[in-house]
Amino acid sequence: MAITPDVDAATALKNKGNKAFAQHDWAGAVDLYTQAIEKNDRDPSFFCNRAQANIKLESYGYAVADATHAIDLDPNYIKAYWRRAVANTAILNSREALRDFKTVVKKEPNNKDAKLKLAECEKLVRRVEFFKAIEVGDPPSAFEGLDIESMEVDASYDGVKLENEMTQEFINDMITRFKNGKKLPKKYVFQIVQAVRNIVYDEPTMVEMEIEPATTLTVCGDTHGQYFDLLEIFRLNGFPDEKHAYLFNGDFVDRGSWSTEIALLLYAYKWLRPKMFFLNRGNHETDDMNRVYGFEGECKAKYNERVFKVFSESFSALPLATLVGKKYLTLHGGLFSDDNTGLDDIRKLDRHVQRQPGQQGLMMEMLWTDPQPQNGRGPSKRGVGLQFGPDVTKRFCEKNGLEAVIRSHEVRMEGYEVEHDGKCVTVFSAPKYCDATENKGAYINIGPDLKLQYHKFDAVPHPDIKPMAYAQSSIMSMM
Repeated sequence: MAITPDVDAATALKNKGNKAFAQHDWAGAVDLYTQAIEKNDRDPSFFCNRAQANIKLESYGYAVADATHAIDLDPNYIKAYWRRAVANTAILNSREALRDFKTVVKKEPNNKDAKLKLAECEKLVRRVEFFKAIEVGDPPSAFEGLDIESMEVDASYDGVKLENEMTQEFINDMITRFKNGKKLPKKYVFQIVQAVRNIVYDEPTMVEMEIEPATTLTVCGDTHGQYFDLLEIFRLNGFPDEKHAYLFNGDFVDRGSWSTEIALLLYAYKWLRPKMFFLNRGNHETDDMNRVYGFEGECKAKYNERVFKVFSESFSALPLATLVGKKYLTLHGGLFSDDNTGLDDIRKLDRHVQRQPGQQGLMMEMLWTDPQPQNGRGPSKRGVGLQFGPDVTKRFCEKNGLEAVIRSHEVRMEGYEVEHDGKCVTVFSAPKYCDATENKGAYINIGPDLKLQYHKFDAVPHPDIKPMAYAQSSIMSMM
């Protein structure tokens, strides 16, 4: 028997959801729109509004599903087509997005903004198809033919010189240069990226490290080009040194507009202290994401296209996981579609054969998956990868002798969250993410006793450059 909609109660909940959305409480808005839908599942605006909140949460798979439901209820609902197109663009389903932008223009032929977005989406589709067409199985190194030794440093450069080894003096000067909006000479950029590419290439796919007596390891999550917030971590927690190791768990770049600065600073520390500074690859250290979310554009704007290409090669050489003290598997995304997958499978994974993660397989899952509160596995809220429940995490930890899995990949309002009965920890280190989400940042300190100590911090002011300033198109700025 059909349930009679409670229109008034549902509308009141929708209005509360709109207020939560206006306050940038995206998760609260999703919850309120969901409650509204439970009381009246016949109003397409409830689904369309929830789609927009899910876009803000980067739950693009859920956003596509909600927008589709809204369209099923009202095939003429322009805003739903628009939001489905935006969500599909975010997960690089540009052909699906193109169909929806075409529908918007067909239904509203005088909508100038829709025509602009359609043109941008067509350009994006052509670009994606171009890169697919020129893909080769084993491309030559981006460093081939790059004569770094013969490059000149511009006479206007007034900073510390970089010779054949990284120095703390150079790093200190670089930190200040970047704060003041200055760049490094291209020669130094190529030197740093090449040195680190060679270091990380020789590291195992899963680095295994111990925390020595009187030493601390700090684990940081996504920093996403928020350079001034990265410096705040170092100010509060101490800079890397011989007794203070750091592990950055992926997504150093994209979205924020100081991605080159973050990548170069992290790389400089990796070069200086290769055994005390660790870098895991994230899903944004990949070509497809970099081309859309800003890192490629930033490299071209601040340096040149060759700089992006050498960074790309270095990203594909990064380890995919770090095992801390044999107790904490740290990786960017999460766990796997198969319970039989274990630490040995990660150890055996040859990441140098497949440089980009693709849409399936072990590497993709390590970079893209997310936890869910219910047991079992479910479809990805992002539209890429999958979700795994507490029972999956429990079995994995028991089978591999682990205390917990530490991962990043998702905003957490308090900067971190402990889930799955303490066996799944998310840490996210980009506070006030993209200047739009009122979240804190966090980092985790781990001493020789292997106890996890959580620290939260707030965003700090930064120069007036907006997030996504170097992104592929204005479609991305709508997210």
